[in-house]
Amino acid sequence: MENTFYNSFDQERMVSEDSSSDHRSSFQIDRDRVLYTSAFRELQSKTQVFLSGEYDFYRTRLTHSLEVAQIGRSITHWLKTSSRILNDTFFIDPDLVEAACISHDLGHPPFGHAGEVVLNRLMHPYGGFEGNAQTLRLLTKRIFSEKQQGMNPTRAFTDSVLKYKSLWSELGGVDSPPKNHFLYDDQHAILDWTMGGNDFPPEYPAGDRRDSFKALECQIMDWADDTAYSLNDLADSARAGFLSPHKVEAWAAAQTLDPSQGTAIEDLLRSLKGNRMDAFVGKRIGQYIRATQLTEDVNILSGQSNRYRYRLSVDPDVQSACAVYKKLSYELVFLQTGLKQLEFKGKEMLEKLWDVFSENCIQTSDNPHLLPPAKLREIQERDQAKEKYRLLSDYIASQTDLSAKKLYLRLFDANAGSMTDLLG
Repeated sequence: MENTFYNSFDQERMVSEDSSSDHRSSFQIDRDRVLYTSAFRELQSKTQVFLSGEYDFYRTRLTHSLEVAQIGRSITHWLKTSSRILNDTFFIDPDLVEAACISHDLGHPPFGHAGEVVLNRLMHPYGGFEGNAQTLRLLTKRIFSEKQQGMNPTRAFTDSVLKYKSLWSELGGVDSPPKNHFLYDDQHAILDWTMGGNDFPPEYPAGDRRDSFKALECQIMDWADDTAYSLNDLADSARAGFLSPHKVEAWAAAQTLDPSQGTAIEDLLRSLKGNRMDAFVGKRIGQYIRATQLTEDVNILSGQSNRYRYRLSVDPDVQSACAVYKKLSYELVFLQTGLKQLEFKGKEMLEKLWDVFSENCIQTSDNPHLLPPAKLREIQERDQAKEKYRLLSDYIASQTDLSAKKLYLRLFDANAGSMTDLLG
C-alpha cells in the first residue's frame, strides 16, 4: 500500500533519475547509497568518546550510528502505533529515518569533537569547518555515484540531516567566525532547493531560531542521537572506570536537580552499584522512545509537506533527565585529564598534517606528491585558494583516528613506516 504521508515534493531528487525498475522505495535507495560508502565504513575507526582502538568494547562513531538508527526506527514504530494521526497508509517512513540516522555523523573528522574544532580554526579564512555541513557536502558533492558528484539524495533525505540552516557568513563569517552550527556558504543553493525556494520569514533569523525549524525526520534523528549518547556514553564510561557510585553521588550533591533529574540519578546509581548498566541503558531507551508524540504545526512549509505539518514532542521530564545525564558525562568524563591529553594530541597531529600539506602542496609545490595523486590533481585544478583548502579539509576530515596517526608517524617519526606500511 502506498504511504500517502509523502508526496512528489518530498521524493524529488536534485537531478532527475529513473528508478521505475528498482524494487526499492526512494528512501530505501537513499539509505542503501549511504550504507555502502567508504565514508560510512570509516566511522568504525573514528572516536565517539574514547579513542578508537583503545579497547574493543567502546563505542565508535559506527556503532553509535547503528544504535541511533535502531532507536530512530523504534520511534517511528512507536508513533505509528500510538498516534491517532498515523495509520498503515499514512506514516513516517522508517527507512528515511534510518538513512538520516546512519548519516548524521558522516562528516565528523578523526579525534571526535577536538578534530572538528581544530579544522574549523584552520579553515577560518576559507569558510570554516562544521561536521553537519560536511555531512551535507559528502551527500551532495563528495560521495560519487555512477554519473555525477554526490549521491543525488531526495529532498526529504537531504532535509533529514539538516540540523542547522544558517550559513557561515550569516553567523559572522571571517570577522567573527562561528564556533559551530552552520552550513558552508556554497551550500546556499542546496538549502534553497531543500526549502523548495521558500525564504525564511523574519521570525526565523539566522541562528538558533532558524535551526529549530527542522523537518520531522530530522527531529526524530536528533532525539535518537540524544538518547543514544546520553545513555550509551554513561555505560562506556562506567566500564572504563570514569564513573563510580561515589563520584556520581559527590557530583549530584553539588547540583540543583529537579524531581525528574533526581530520579534519573537514583536510577543510574542503582545500576552502577548493581553492575547492571546494560539493563539500565535498555530500560531508559524504551522510556525515551515512549516519551515522544506528534503535534501539529503551521509554518511556511506545513502546507507543502507533512514533514513540517507535524512536529516531534518529547515529554519535558524525560528531556530534563536526558540533559542531566549529558551534563554528568561532560563534567565527570569528557573533562578528565587523560581524555583531554588524548584530545590535545589529536589536535596537534591534525594541525601538523594540515601545515605540511598546505605548505608543500598548496602554498608551494616543493613536495606536491605528499598527497595522493587523485587528491593532488583535484587541488591543482582549482584556481581559488578557498576551493583548494576546502579539498584539503575534505582529505583530512576523511581520515580515521588510525589512518591519521599512521600518516602523522610516516611524515614525522624517523622510525615509522615500512614497505609493508606503504603498500597497505
